Amino acid sequence: ALSSVATRFIAAAEFASEKTREAVVQFMPYSFQVVNEASQKFFEAERRPCYTTPKSFLELLKLYTQLLADKKDQLMASMNRLDTGLVKLRETSESVSKLEEELKVQQVEVDAKKKVADEIAQSVGKEKTIVQAETQKASKEADNCSKIQAEVSIQQADCERDLSKA
Repeated sequence: ALSSVATRFIAAAEFASEKTREAVVQFMPYSFQVVNEASQKFFEAERRPCYTTPKSFLELLKLYTQLLADKKDQLMASMNRLDTGLVKLRETSESVSKLEEELKVQQVEVDAKKKVADEIAQSVGKEKTIVQAETQKASKEADNCSKIQAEVSIQQADCERDLSKA
């Protein structure tokens, strides 16, 4: 009798296989029988009765189906969360690979610009060396010119003195 009641109550629940459903249906009367035996032992040990009724069996079935549905909902939510996470990981992976490709292209451009900048720096360095050499020559010439000018000034002063004496 308890098996047929369990079969009727558990029929609405979804199981992975019919074998699992049968095992659960067979377990329900067994568990109710074990509780009855434990109640009897409790009564013998403590002299306090613990009653099990057909209503308590129905409550057991209701509790089982409710817990089964709750656990199934939790499992489905976890599966959805996992699927969403996997989708996000795939999107991130695709995004990273696109960024890596763009980075490679930009790296080539950067290398080319760096090469041009190095060439310009070398030519500027060469020109700077030439300018420094020319500046040194110009300063030597300026020194020579100032010496010559000093000598010319002295000679001019001598010539003007000589002219003024004459």
